[in-house]
Amino acid sequence: MKLRHLLTLPLVGICMVACSNASRPSTSYHVTLPLTDDDNGLMAYLTNFDTGENIDSTQVSGAQAVWEGSVEYPILARIYVDGARKGMVVLEEGDIVINKNEAKGSPLNDYLASYNAQVSDLAKKIRSLEPTDSAQQAELMAQYEQISEKALSDNANNTLGYYFLLQKAYDMDLDELDATMKQFPQFEQSQKLATLREAKVKKAETGVGSKYKDFEIAGADGTSQRLSDFVGQDGKYLLVDYWASWCGPCRKEIPYIKQLAQAHADKLNVLGVAVWDEPQNTLKAIDDLGITWPVILNAGTIPTDLYGISGIPCIMLISPDGTIVSRDQQSEELVAEVEAILAQ
Repeated sequence: MKLRHLLTLPLVGICMVACSNASRPSTSYHVTLPLTDDDNGLMAYLTNFDTGENIDSTQVSGAQAVWEGSVEYPILARIYVDGARKGMVVLEEGDIVINKNEAKGSPLNDYLASYNAQVSDLAKKIRSLEPTDSAQQAELMAQYEQISEKALSDNANNTLGYYFLLQKAYDMDLDELDATMKQFPQFEQSQKLATLREAKVKKAETGVGSKYKDFEIAGADGTSQRLSDFVGQDGKYLLVDYWASWCGPCRKEIPYIKQLAQAHADKLNVLGVAVWDEPQNTLKAIDDLGITWPVILNAGTIPTDLYGISGIPCIMLISPDGTIVSRDQQSEELVAEVEAILAQ
């Protein structure tokens, strides 16, 4: 796993559809989510993270949401209260309580909480290091790899195993993912994994050395914008930043992009493409961050589906002839690679 991925690793994970087609006895779950009196009367839902299907619902009462039911096998569920996400939980037998978006009170939930604590501790140690302390960074990353490998081994036949596998899968290329899935056929029915694999197919089709793929986004005023409107403009390279206003790592990349835009205005144009975001939120972020380059609003999933983008920011450099010459670099690595290409 890359260092920046560890530093932004989500503390809750992904759901598998099932570990086996064999018949299993149902087990009962009891889940409590403490809320506030202001939430009383709202509807709270448990949804299957993998499929998005509703598993259970309840009405908030007494400043808490309580679900009781049964499942044939442990399932990771996302929690919603009045449409807002409130964490996730593994549904299994136990008296499970959600506190600060973390579930405890059953074997798999407790295991995940312990794993998250270990990963969080490593991330804090890495953040405390000097950027030049590569040896210590490498040692801590090796510790992370050991922890994650053990977690996958310990849970290879349950929903947490799928979560730990998926965390690793995001950093794999298509061939690595296909090879890994042969080792874990019990997870092959997952919709999330199928979506990830399709994204990797698209990413492989749009990697460095490939021609860019055009897309068109309709504006609220009835006009539309295409990526091709910007590629090769004035004979310059085009740096495309796929981002969203709510994305912390995206916002952190803006100063690096500004640095490149200002230092290489004679050779480089910049374009922002706002994905997975509401236009009004994007516009506010443009103002807050002092973004001066054009931004295509409300692109939704169109570019991310086309380019196999499973996480943002995704930044790519397109040459004047439409060839993708850099992709998925960030921060200092982005600046160094773009400057090297522009210097050629």
